[in-house]
Amino acid sequence: MKRPLQFLLLAALAPAVAWACFTSDRAAVLGVLHPDIEFENLAHSMHGLEPIEYPYKGPAGCVDGLSDIFPCDGIELAGWLELPEIGGGSGSDSWGWTDTETGQRYALMGRSNGVAFVDITDPANPIYLGNLPRPPGVTSSVWTDIKTYADHAFIVADDVNNHGVQVFDLTRLRKVSNPPQTFSMDAHYLTFEFPSGATATHHEAHNIAINTDTGFAYTTGGNTCGGGLHMIDIRDPRNPSFAGCFSADGYTHDVQCVVYAGPDTRYTGREICFASNEDSVTVVDVTDKAKPVQIGRHTYNQTAYTHQGWLMPGQRWFVTDDEVDEFQFNLPGTRTLVFDLAQLDSAPEPASYIADGPAIDHNQYVIGNYTFQSNYRRGLRILRIDDPASATLTEVAYFDTYPEGDGNNFQGAWNVYPFFDNGTLLVSDINRGLFVLRVTEPELVALFRGVFGDGFEAAGR
Repeated sequence: MKRPLQFLLLAALAPAVAWACFTSDRAAVLGVLHPDIEFENLAHSMHGLEPIEYPYKGPAGCVDGLSDIFPCDGIELAGWLELPEIGGGSGSDSWGWTDTETGQRYALMGRSNGVAFVDITDPANPIYLGNLPRPPGVTSSVWTDIKTYADHAFIVADDVNNHGVQVFDLTRLRKVSNPPQTFSMDAHYLTFEFPSGATATHHEAHNIAINTDTGFAYTTGGNTCGGGLHMIDIRDPRNPSFAGCFSADGYTHDVQCVVYAGPDTRYTGREICFASNEDSVTVVDVTDKAKPVQIGRHTYNQTAYTHQGWLMPGQRWFVTDDEVDEFQFNLPGTRTLVFDLAQLDSAPEPASYIADGPAIDHNQYVIGNYTFQSNYRRGLRILRIDDPASATLTEVAYFDTYPEGDGNNFQGAWNVYPFFDNGTLLVSDINRGLFVLRVTEPELVALFRGVFGDGFEAAGR
């Protein structure tokens, strides 16, 4: 069962902060009444969208706990671009792309009014190549989300009409003269057709996930499929087509979908999605897109808003976060949950770790036995997962993009992208723009060398 209406209303009206991912459109999709306030205005104010100026002086090593003005440990500032330099608006999600033909590395930074494309191959001298604006007639919105597949970017936005999924051919970035440019999209997934022949419009989505092993994208939290998984065949990136819906467990905030190779051998080789569904981690078999099957629905104590998570190698342990628990339950620090999914249809209560400082968690991604977390007002936090069964985690490095102070508010780091092969990290910050960071902590250097091998060595690390 989903959370009762009374709980949603009380949480939405909580002083000082509010649901980061709950809008009036969301309420309409769920058929839930909302208070007599404008959720969009609330969302904008709670995300602390005001730009914060920073007098950038160039790259800065992490010395005596500071990289220029930013508290740090084991991570240094390699480059930076402020929001007005990359198209304005406020910062949101981000992703990265490496051009395998040229070796160039790019940051794709979502903003409230579009997506900025930045060449960060030389982090000290990032080049803003241009902006992909919203589709014609589409307004600004706090939320933009991006993923990549087959040298194309796939972009969604929430709380807007007629945005759909924008598709952009990233190889166009090889030939940008006189930057910055204003780009146009190469394809637009908006009106789609069901197998019955009926058509509908994919206006908005809160997130998009892509299984690069299968070539299917999954938009979540949108106006279709009951807010659940909207499945899109993107194997031909410029001709995306509807593949299926999963709505049996209601709204999905975020999801990771994989070809399963974990310990539950009943599902070996199946395409399995691990969905963060507001009050549960819900596991779905989407191998047959026309007939997806819910395998398990896993809840936990002190649930407030199950937000996002990522599998550890081996696909047994799912590391996740709850975006609202810190202030809803007055927790002393950021809580990280680790689910034991040795059996996909049943799971014990997850183990939990509480950080040593207060901040709301947002997105995290796992490489090896390390989780890279973007935790709003405490910035980027990197934790070693020493024992997933007990959620014994050790913080090994951090870079705080919001030095004004910790706390349970929605300013600072929105997302981290840790998947470049050379130890370069991206952090998209709501208030300060694009941070290009470099790991210096020896065990993280060893991690990247071990995982990425040749690419890390070729970068001279």
